[in-house]
Amino acid sequence: MTDVDSQLATPQIPDRLYFRIGEVSDLVGIEPYVLRFWETEFPSLSPKKSRTGHRLYRRKDVELLFEIRHLLYEKRFTIEGARQFLQSEAKTGRRAAGKVQQELFPEEPLMGIRRELAAILEMLK
Repeated sequence: MTDVDSQLATPQIPDRLYFRIGEVSDLVGIEPYVLRFWETEFPSLSPKKSRTGHRLYRRKDVELLFEIRHLLYEKRFTIEGARQFLQSEAKTGRRAAGKVQQELFPEEPLMGIRRELAAILEMLK
């Protein structure tokens, strides 16, 4: 899903750290039992649990749920197809992020900075 597609398909998510399953159900428009089932089918979807056992979804979990709903209900993927699509997207995303990081922070200048900081630390001792 492109950024434009996700912005159009995803309603405004409140700016909070955690969401309970009922709140997520209302936001995404899916019944809570479906959310619990998707947790078993999509390994990347793993809400934390509170001390009392309630599911606590993070913002990234809610965004992932919107993407899963889009793939299953609008693009008509099977669960297996959606799982494979998300895994391949995650792999290409990680590769791209690593490449960008190397371009932004080449190792040679960082080693020089590290040496300088170590020298400053020695002077301060």
